[in-house]
Amino acid sequence: MSTLLELAAEGGAGAPSGEDSKVGAIPLMGPQQLYELWERQNWQSHTIDLARDERDWAAMDPGLRERLEWNLAGFFVGEERVTTQLSGLVMSYESQAEEAFLVTQQVDEARHAQHFNRFYEQVIGVEGSFEERLQAARADVSPAFVEMFDGLLVEWGARLVRDPHDVEAKVDFVTLYHMLIEGTLALTGQWFLTDFMERHEILPGWVEGFRLISRDEHRHVAYGTWYLREKAADPALRRRIGARLLELLPLTNDVLVPRGVDPVTWRMLDYTMQQTTEFALGALSRRLKVIGIDLHALVAAA
Repeated sequence: MSTLLELAAEGGAGAPSGEDSKVGAIPLMGPQQLYELWERQNWQSHTIDLARDERDWAAMDPGLRERLEWNLAGFFVGEERVTTQLSGLVMSYESQAEEAFLVTQQVDEARHAQHFNRFYEQVIGVEGSFEERLQAARADVSPAFVEMFDGLLVEWGARLVRDPHDVEAKVDFVTLYHMLIEGTLALTGQWFLTDFMERHEILPGWVEGFRLISRDEHRHVAYGTWYLREKAADPALRRRIGARLLELLPLTNDVLVPRGVDPVTWRMLDYTMQQTTEFALGALSRRLKVIGIDLHALVAAA
């Protein structure tokens, strides 16, 4: 079994045979095009019907419920974290089109958190306020998750709040957020979970919400790819992107691992650790090639 860093060193970047090629093929739209796409793709989290999900959850094997709650917790807590920490990036806009798009991204993240809050309340049955449900979800996230989302993401977002014109801080934040949190962790989890639900014909509201959230996040990752490609034209910033990737890949790998499992033999539902890791690395590697960074060469040279 290999970690993300080990697979990158080996040059491996495979994906499950059922993967849609669009998962890794992010179009290089600019902020104005992405804003216009947001207008065409807008949706409402509170209109998704969760009635069938309630019945499926009640009839579900307790062991499966527990595994699904772990996966959902990362998304619920993660969406709340990125919603609050995006303000510095919004402040760092370099054009009116970029400003408009980044504001839509913050709205998207809040909508995603609202969707998961509804699922926790109506399907899982966690009573109380949004804050109380969020706290309940936090019991299922790992120390690596806390380090990334409560540590690095908060610290690097604060740097941009202090100085929105700090290009190095912006490059760091986009590398962490768009390439690794959204483009590697979130989209990987969404693909496997959606595939599992559809194969087992359960939780259709979850699937509908995940598909819409994934569409939003492909738009966000497209922005990050565009932005980093623009900045990578500067050799110093290209080296900085590479250095941040090397620094963050081990932690990213650890965030993929469910809490309390063997880090070498773990599975996500009925998918092996190897399948999950290869999928995640494949998606990241293809985006980095668009930016102009060969991940295998980068790791080999380190």
